[in-house]
Amino acid sequence: MLETEQIEYEKCVLVGVTTRHQNEDKMNEYLNELEFLAYTAGGEVTKRFTQKLDMPNPKTFLGSGKMEDVKAYVDQHDIGTVIFDDELSPGQQRNIERLLECKIVDRTYLILDIFAQRAQTSYARTQVELAQYQYLLPRLTGLWTHLERQRGGIGMRGPGETEIETDRRIVRDRITLLKGKMKTIDKQMSVQRGNRGSLIRVALVGYTNVGKSTLMNALSKSEVFAENKLFATLDTTVRKVVIGNLPFLLSDTVGFIRKLPTQLVDSFKSTLDEVREADLLLHVVDIAHPQFEDHIASVNKILDEIKSADKPVLMVFNKIDVYVPETYDEDDLMIERKGVHYSIEEWKQTWMARTNGDSIFISALNKDNFETFRQKVYERVREIHITRFPYNNFLYPEYEEGF
Repeated sequence: MLETEQIEYEKCVLVGVTTRHQNEDKMNEYLNELEFLAYTAGGEVTKRFTQKLDMPNPKTFLGSGKMEDVKAYVDQHDIGTVIFDDELSPGQQRNIERLLECKIVDRTYLILDIFAQRAQTSYARTQVELAQYQYLLPRLTGLWTHLERQRGGIGMRGPGETEIETDRRIVRDRITLLKGKMKTIDKQMSVQRGNRGSLIRVALVGYTNVGKSTLMNALSKSEVFAENKLFATLDTTVRKVVIGNLPFLLSDTVGFIRKLPTQLVDSFKSTLDEVREADLLLHVVDIAHPQFEDHIASVNKILDEIKSADKPVLMVFNKIDVYVPETYDEDDLMIERKGVHYSIEEWKQTWMARTNGDSIFISALNKDNFETFRQKVYERVREIHITRFPYNNFLYPEYEEGF
């Protein structure tokens, strides 16, 4: 008889601030995402603490009164972790740990922790380890209580280094070693990409948890790991796909997220080479998410950072099977009709109508409208192929004619 595995979630609280650059609605939206991140990492959120400030306190992030409230709640409910929505400076982290006497995690390290859990291949583990060490280097002093300065006196004079300096040197040496290892792996992956011949390359991009891996499985008939959690896919997967008689390579890449840590963007540049070298991007969007337009903007911003914003893009609006617009009462003059009240047909008449046919609405899970999606992908890949190899145009007929 198989024993059922009991998963113990760590109790934690969330902390966020409303500033002049981030209103209350935006803060609540970020905290909802942070709660999902905490759940993905193995945490159970019991309470949220928020405060209105012109800017976060440079010493303790929150004001002294609000920090006392957090301290009282942490002590009373035996909370193990306090998670902050923004990246904390090393000084802030030390001060807050001293005040709350519990584990302090910011959004950056939470994402790094999830990445460490999800990394499967040697390459992904190397990338995550490098990002973690780069994050930890300026924060070493607050991590271990044994890092005491050496005392003076008899037998203690002369050359030497303190324990904290020793640890910093070890971490810096490890970072150098990992960077060298990454260069070697980058060369290997570059050779692998070069050996793929003249096949057209298509890459799935999009926000995390929008259904890229599910779409990959449906299109390539493979079994890429897919789960309703953030960053379920970390390792880039490449599969050969044939639609009709037209073959091409399809890549499933790591999902993007708002406030993506700079360490991750830097260390995952090599993984994102799949996106840079792609001939066509399938930008997958979870249309059932209330803030999907913000997600599109975040993905476009990161694509711009990695110099891939000018590539041909097919917008794929996924999860139409779970899309339910909010009810709207026309007699209620207090509520303005917004995007959350639009039906799918109404959305198609908005800015999406200006994409010149470069958008499609599907459900990757139920394969709704999937044949039309396959046709669109076929036509886009065929167009790139016959432009690159005009003497091959007779091999691949129009989709409707041949299939």
